[in-house]
Amino acid sequence: MARVRPAVLLSTVIAWGLAVVWALPFIGLVMVSLRPYSEVLIKGWWSIGGAHFTLENFKDAWSNPMYSVERGYINSLIVTIPSTIAPILIAALAAYAFSRFSFPLKNYLFITLLVIMSMPQQMSVIPLFFMLKELHLLDRLAGLILVHSSWGLAWITFFLKNFFDSLPREMEEAARVDGAGELQIFLRIVLPASLPALASVAAIQFTWVWSDFFYALMFLISPENYVVTLQVGTMKGQYHLDWGLLSAGSIFAMLVPLLLYAGLQKYYVRGMIGWTAKG
Repeated sequence: MARVRPAVLLSTVIAWGLAVVWALPFIGLVMVSLRPYSEVLIKGWWSIGGAHFTLENFKDAWSNPMYSVERGYINSLIVTIPSTIAPILIAALAAYAFSRFSFPLKNYLFITLLVIMSMPQQMSVIPLFFMLKELHLLDRLAGLILVHSSWGLAWITFFLKNFFDSLPREMEEAARVDGAGELQIFLRIVLPASLPALASVAAIQFTWVWSDFFYALMFLISPENYVVTLQVGTMKGQYHLDWGLLSAGSIFAMLVPLLLYAGLQKYYVRGMIGWTAKG
């Protein structure tokens, strides 16, 4: 039997310990969501003996007329899908230009992207609020789509530019010799080769937009326009807080990003490797 080195054993124990610590809040969330409020209040979520499990919290969270997760899901999808596709399409073209062409003020424009990436969201709220008000897009899902799409352009351009830099250019040069234009090269060679990076940014951008609470809280006023994160927030009453209902709504809110990462995991890892492979 092979002897386990002490360093490997210690690393394994630490890794499992961290995994357990990180998993405990999620386990508690699931346990609370599956048990009646009164039972959790008296016994605590960690008490298993005599526990009564039910799906009533999930049913109530999904279709309650006051705080409907179903309505929040629809609004979140309306916002998230175009806020993911639009910036990726625009940023891919911009990243290709930064990676392959030389033009005036190129370095200054790229530095501007880095500055935008480092800017906290809170700094942009006031000017964005008045801008959306002037455009009659305040309290409209279209306005939130515009905000998220604009905010994602900088980091997606930076990400894809670095990935494009790592791609070999022999096939592009051969295509130019055969008479292909730059748009043809971009669409038929660069984009197919960049599928891992595109899947990576799609997963990250989708998750960020779906999980957003701050911008949605600032720019959406009418309850019928609330995205899923705001709908979960409305489950907290002024005088009563049903932890089971709130936990069920939180699980509904995190379910879509979890499924997305599970489906795109191999592309996400390949994209990150490709991004850092240059040099």
